[in-house]
Amino acid sequence: MKEVHTPVLLKEVLHYFEGTIKTFFEGTVGAGGHASHILHQHPEIDLYMACDQDPYALEIAQKTLKPYENKIRWFQGNFANLDRFAKEANVGKIDGFLFDLGVSSMQLDQQERGFSFKKEAKLDMRMDVSQDMSAHSIVNDWSLEQLVDLFKNGEEPFYRRAAKSIVDARRTGSIETTTQLAKILEKAIPKIGKIHPATLVFQALRMAVNRELEVIEIALKKAMDVLSPSGKIGVISFHSLEDRIVKNIFKNASEPQKNIRGQVVKEALFERLTKKAVLPSKEEMRINPRSRSARVRFLRKIGLFKNG
Repeated sequence: MKEVHTPVLLKEVLHYFEGTIKTFFEGTVGAGGHASHILHQHPEIDLYMACDQDPYALEIAQKTLKPYENKIRWFQGNFANLDRFAKEANVGKIDGFLFDLGVSSMQLDQQERGFSFKKEAKLDMRMDVSQDMSAHSIVNDWSLEQLVDLFKNGEEPFYRRAAKSIVDARRTGSIETTTQLAKILEKAIPKIGKIHPATLVFQALRMAVNRELEVIEIALKKAMDVLSPSGKIGVISFHSLEDRIVKNIFKNASEPQKNIRGQVVKEALFERLTKKAVLPSKEEMRINPRSRSARVRFLRKIGLFKNG
């Protein structure tokens, strides 16, 4: 395995988390890149809750974060269960949340995990390897219309053509590997620019396997419920579908509630620290090409009262 990947948007994350932090929750902690810098910058942190579905990532993060092991509580599971994890840790309020969405470069680099169409591997794509559903089960068991809906929602322009090519191919036998699926898609989907024809289909499969879009809304609403006054939530996303969900949730949370006459009946308890998504600098994109699609948004809890 390659060395720990470079955490994206690190300067921006550290900037928005300036201030006193006692309790912090990170999902997904990955290899511990963001965590090591946050813990270094905030020696006042008493408890750092490090969450990841991937047991292999947690093993690496535990080594990376060994200097801070007395402050860390580890949780193997989906960050949508953060309320249960907080209860286990006997924590009522949390000062900071960082959600790093999508697949990590570390997972992409692990050939056997089946996330990449560039490397021969069994179709898998599970972040939590203990779960039953995998890319293999979706590709081989889902109906034509289910696949059409999946790829359409995943913004693949040739969604019906992609779905039909899979259904046609599996009539002669199951589709077992990443490269086998990639070759099927190469024949069905026109190549546009430098983007590989299989890119968006693989992305849609990965998101479905790991329920990525579904859990974002669940996790953010739970995080907002337990966020301390003046606490902050940061979300790093890599896809427009993810970012759109985050944008809408943050926007709605930062707007006051009004009655049918347009009168404010309840002030907003949150404010957006980033009205627009913050993108990586040109320098970061040059050094770390995988950061090119990354963006981050931040939300802060105002408190119980407008000026509180």
